[in-house]
Amino acid sequence: MNEDFVYVDSVVPAVRWDAKYATWDNFTGKPVDGYLTNRIVGTRALCAALEKARDKAAASGFGLLLWDGYRPQRAVDCFLRWSELPEDGRTKRRHYPNIDRAEMVEHGYVAEKSGHSRGCSVDLTLYHLATDELAQMGGGHDLMDPISHLHARGITRTEARNREYLSSIMDDSGFAPYDFEWWHYTLRDEPYPDVHFDFPII
Repeated sequence: MNEDFVYVDSVVPAVRWDAKYATWDNFTGKPVDGYLTNRIVGTRALCAALEKARDKAAASGFGLLLWDGYRPQRAVDCFLRWSELPEDGRTKRRHYPNIDRAEMVEHGYVAEKSGHSRGCSVDLTLYHLATDELAQMGGGHDLMDPISHLHARGITRTEARNREYLSSIMDDSGFAPYDFEWWHYTLRDEPYPDVHFDFPII
């Protein structure tokens, strides 16, 4: 692993994680190339910013749950290959109910290059510290649908408020949002803005 990359849980205590692409619980329906263990990796700069986000969230009674951080380029390539395969319906209802998998690139949900591969993007949500329950956000991770857009219409007032909480926390901690995915944030001051890494997460 690059010396500037670390396991997030080793340097940012009290964050929860579930590395979806290391499991069968993701839109491809199986573990993704390059994810060999269920841990989140990121740059030291990402982790420093996540520490700030963790503390800001805790002040409002929330914790952070991370779904993805650094993503090997081979995983991005795997997504692209998967998007070209015939539809089997296994994950469509949950993850892309209103588009065809071949449309994921066109709609901005899958790309040939990802900020995740630069080590400074993170997919995450909030949970209530008092109950451990996930905050209601109006759709889960990798729901590829307009309802997942950051300022989507059609969600409840509570869901909209929780998205605003997350957005405010991340903005104050140095992150910029991705308008198509309420869960996706990228460090504004990236140490590797032009490099896409491909070492596996082991």
